[in-house]
Amino acid sequence: MSEERLSFQAEVSRLLDMVAHSLYSEKEVFLRELISNASDACDRLRYAALTQPELSADDPDLKIRLLADADAKTLTVADNGIGMNREDLIENLGTIARSGTAAFMNKLTGDAKKDIGLIGQFGVGFYSAFMVSEKVEVLTRKAGESQGWRWVSDGRGEFTVSEAEDAPRGTRVVLHLKADEGEFLEEHRLRRIVQKYSDHIALPILFGDAADAQALNKASALWTRSKNEITADEYKEFYHHVGHAFDDPWLTLHWRAEGKIEYTSLLFVPSAKPFDLFNPDRRHRVKLYVKRVFITDEAEGLLPPYLRFLRGVVDSEDLPLNISREMLQHNPMLAKIRAGIVRRVLGDLARKADDAEQAESYASFWENFGAVLKEGLYEDYEHREQLTRLMRFRTTGSDGLVSLDDYVGRMKEGQDAIFYITGDDIEALRRSPQLEGFKARGVEVLLLTDPVDEFWIPSVSEYKEKKFKSVTRGGADLSKIKAESEPEKKDEEKPAENDLGSLVAALKLTLADSVKDVRISERLTDSPVCLVADEGDMDMHLERLLKQHRQLDGGAKRILEVNPTHPLIRRLTGMAAKDGISDNIEDVAWLLLDQARIVEGEPIPDPAAFSRRLALVMEKGLGLAA
Repeated sequence: MSEERLSFQAEVSRLLDMVAHSLYSEKEVFLRELISNASDACDRLRYAALTQPELSADDPDLKIRLLADADAKTLTVADNGIGMNREDLIENLGTIARSGTAAFMNKLTGDAKKDIGLIGQFGVGFYSAFMVSEKVEVLTRKAGESQGWRWVSDGRGEFTVSEAEDAPRGTRVVLHLKADEGEFLEEHRLRRIVQKYSDHIALPILFGDAADAQALNKASALWTRSKNEITADEYKEFYHHVGHAFDDPWLTLHWRAEGKIEYTSLLFVPSAKPFDLFNPDRRHRVKLYVKRVFITDEAEGLLPPYLRFLRGVVDSEDLPLNISREMLQHNPMLAKIRAGIVRRVLGDLARKADDAEQAESYASFWENFGAVLKEGLYEDYEHREQLTRLMRFRTTGSDGLVSLDDYVGRMKEGQDAIFYITGDDIEALRRSPQLEGFKARGVEVLLLTDPVDEFWIPSVSEYKEKKFKSVTRGGADLSKIKAESEPEKKDEEKPAENDLGSLVAALKLTLADSVKDVRISERLTDSPVCLVADEGDMDMHLERLLKQHRQLDGGAKRILEVNPTHPLIRRLTGMAAKDGISDNIEDVAWLLLDQARIVEGEPIPDPAAFSRRLALVMEKGLGLAA
């Protein structure tokens, strides 16, 4: 096969440009990334060889070598792991074959300084080689195959793939270093980098190709060592390796479970939100080992989906070494390991949440992963109480995050429910007219902006015998709660009941085809009208979400609530009592309904009619119309 010239995926080209010029303050981390990839390749071969021992029979001692050639000015990172074939090369080195790529790339602004953090969350692995290289060659042969392949690129938009004869099993990444990067050919420099970033790698990292070359690292699995022997930096670098991450861990959890089932867990909670956290597949990235042999990083039963932000390893002493990924899904031992991990992780998170000195730190964690944890409220009944303790909310009564215990502890006299409102934006919710009556009475309202909020509340339904109740529903009763922020309205400010009845009747007749009902409101203090859902109907925000995702065509009619003390409503009340249903009242009625729709973020069904009515009402108001 002749040399084949191909173009990088557009996303790769953008990443390469940023990585090569602006990603890291310390370029030496390229070596960490290449060694990490080499370690993963060896882990995958070790697992495959459990059922196909012939794959590694020709070279069973897995290792990583660093080869420096001062004359050629090349640094080679070589492993004898699983290797790649042509398809693997194109997929792994020419494209970013990871779900969530498009969403990630859409967030990039083009401003290198702003994008550094985002790229760090994404993880660039192999491409970091171009920070120090003017050209990169990859020579590889996949275990079990006879044909080798060569991949070459200068990182400027294209790469070539060609057949390579006599390629050894595994992968050799040859870096043709830039003129000013000669330091990465010096043994003492490479030794320091390996000891700083990759000392935890459980394979020997050798310098040179001599048979008696000494390892630059300790070459022991970090999680098997005592916590007292491991430094914070070693934990941090292992997190970078196992999570392919560039942030530092927010929380490190390292323990050994002993008894009927023995396993070791070394898990990390990231300090930055992974870019693919909300992918539909909701897979975790925790690696499962059995007796220090890597099995899989896709063991579905190892963690519940709501803990998918965790990174790290779990090493079992009891699972059979040759267990298949399919058998894992139904293995009772794995279910017990999962239960132990969930119990331990939620317990450690609760200690952080309950520590007043950690409030700011926990708030950072919640902003990153709170929406994911909430999924457990309707998926994991067994741990719902523990999860509820972890929950934090933005509310109308505080600038910071509030727990449900805090909320219940400061409920007002006469308040019998936990009130909430859902929407897309915190500040828009704070301005919602539905909150006016609650604010006037000093009633705190939870401000919920995560889509998952629409699903866990119906499942949980109450907390400490206090039911959750949406303020956008018609059944919210405020009559038992006394107002705090303003004096009681004087009776003379409210129109007579008979007159109000005339207005309500007029509005019902005019808007009969567009609203379910028209009612006098207790919740409004400043706005003239608002829309609410009837007690048994779907919440308005949930209906809007379902329509956006084309999971709902129609929708329930809403109730229009009117504020009897608002000057506009008082004026309309007088007109209705005197003239009945006039053209003026009809126009204003439709304008009020459209105004309520706009406030709720809903589209106006007939913009042209709205514009005509608005112009006509303004003309009359300015005395321009008869």
